[in-house]
Amino acid sequence: MLMSKEVDAIRNIVTEHTQWRGACLNLIASENVVSMAVKEMLISDLGNRYAIGFLHNRFYSGTKYIDELEGITTDLARRVFDAEHVNYVPISGTMANLVLFNSMTAPGDVVTALSVIDGGHASFRECSKIHGVSLVPLPFSMEEMNIDVGEAEKVIARIKPRIVLLGASEILFPHPIKEIRRIADETGAIVAYDSAHVLGLIAGKTFQDPLREGAEIVTGSTHKTFFGPQGGIILCKGRYAKEIDNAAWQLVNNHHVHRVAGLSVALAEFLAFGREYAAQVVSNARRLAEELFNMGIPVLGEKNGFTRSHQVIFRARNNNGDATAKRLEEANIITTKTPLPTDKTEEECSGVRLGTQEVTRLGMKEDDMVEIAKLIKRVAADRENPSSVREDVRKLISQFMTVKYSFGEGDEAYKYISI
Repeated sequence: MLMSKEVDAIRNIVTEHTQWRGACLNLIASENVVSMAVKEMLISDLGNRYAIGFLHNRFYSGTKYIDELEGITTDLARRVFDAEHVNYVPISGTMANLVLFNSMTAPGDVVTALSVIDGGHASFRECSKIHGVSLVPLPFSMEEMNIDVGEAEKVIARIKPRIVLLGASEILFPHPIKEIRRIADETGAIVAYDSAHVLGLIAGKTFQDPLREGAEIVTGSTHKTFFGPQGGIILCKGRYAKEIDNAAWQLVNNHHVHRVAGLSVALAEFLAFGREYAAQVVSNARRLAEELFNMGIPVLGEKNGFTRSHQVIFRARNNNGDATAKRLEEANIITTKTPLPTDKTEEECSGVRLGTQEVTRLGMKEDDMVEIAKLIKRVAADRENPSSVREDVRKLISQFMTVKYSFGEGDEAYKYISI
């Protein structure tokens, strides 16, 4: 095949990336692998097409099959999430939050949500800036590693926000939705929930159920604990459907229909395998946290059992999460530095965050978490040379190279697809 030097170089880079990540323990809490069936949708002709407008009411012609596809997608999503209304037009979780702000607030309104340093996602702040909304931090308890309900009640009563936005980027335990709902009712606030990280756990019935616990609107990402293609989604009560849909189409001209096809496949996989997968994700996270803690790693959340999500967070050596994450990467253990509530600024990042969803999708169980904990300890605590740990990481991951919890059991997880 003839190609330019630049194309050849690009292909080599992507191939090398794929091979490298296939030799790593991928523990970033916001990533996952998809099945070959999802990948097939992502390289289809749909990636070149537009479907501007609403179902069966498009601006462009040529969308009759897209309408059929999106009818199936909508039905699957409603079944998976038991939601009155679903919108998957946002192309990211951040865009889903922007749709929330644009549809439910006006410039000058007030929203309260966790700050970045307390685990809130940066999109809370950035979306508020774009839409001219004041953002007031929700109080957080370091001891509980959760929202401080008592202090939150005082804040909500004082500022009377338009939206109380729950959910977080660092989220170990279910948020107190029922308690916040009662408080919000007194001021007329909308209760929303950013499920970006825990959407798959919610779908798998293993974390919490925001729509049943009092949230009216749920935003999310479809590629973290939910094992679909990268994208955003909004679940809401039917009374908010029109406002959400209109805001989504105002902000997103092309919602990437190949992504919708991939999401459809992932939704079908979740209906079949989601509960088993989600339960294993949480069980693996709990075991990993316990093992690390017992090895002397200062894991957060001890009081409440370390974690009930896919995440494990520990305080890094010398409070330097950046240095620890870089050392772990040298050993092919891919993690994320993260700020902790005790840090002076969100840039200091004295913590390291892990996620078990990707290794779980590869078939790892609790005993494998013990091995992962040992590898992390060797690098992060024992200060062993990362290069000496790297080969042991490769040996471990080499036993788990196929995608589980899918209809195509046995598909290679990190195969570079050449066309």
